[in-house]
Amino acid sequence: MRDGIDNFFCVFIELLDTPNGNNYFDYENPKEFLSGFLQGTRSALSNENRQSITITLDKLNCLTLGALIALFERAVSFYAELVDINAYDQPGVEAGKKAAAEIIDYQKQVTQLFNNGEELSIKEITSHIGNSSAEPIFFIIRQMCFGNDDYLIKGDWSNPTTIKIKKIN
Repeated sequence: MRDGIDNFFCVFIELLDTPNGNNYFDYENPKEFLSGFLQGTRSALSNENRQSITITLDKLNCLTLGALIALFERAVSFYAELVDINAYDQPGVEAGKKAAAEIIDYQKQVTQLFNNGEELSIKEITSHIGNSSAEPIFFIIRQMCFGNDDYLIKGDWSNPTTIKIKKIN
């Protein structure tokens, strides 16, 4: 971005809230570490006369996230009109929507499989729902079980073939 073609601008989104309430620079705190990278990257771009915008939020919540989404939706629409592209008729976007609908259907099927209290492996789940790939099932299981005490997980996440999952609540 700094040394390549100058046909873009970079958008940085900065959050000011601190989850632990500290207002000092503690580099063990990931938020402060990321803030340092934001400032450094922005400075490096600026030193090469590259354009950037920083959007600073007091905190991230439903309202501010919605405002960001609305902002970027409108920016895409406006830019598409300027360059004479129909932003609402893109085959790649439609393919993404169809793939997402398939994953959502898998999520529902995986959730239903656990209602009988049976312990299942990712391979068994994949077989039950008739999916040809275990990868989306692994990601569904990981998201579903992370921080959720309703599931008992046995095995090693770094080796998905060892994982067995059972709903306990």
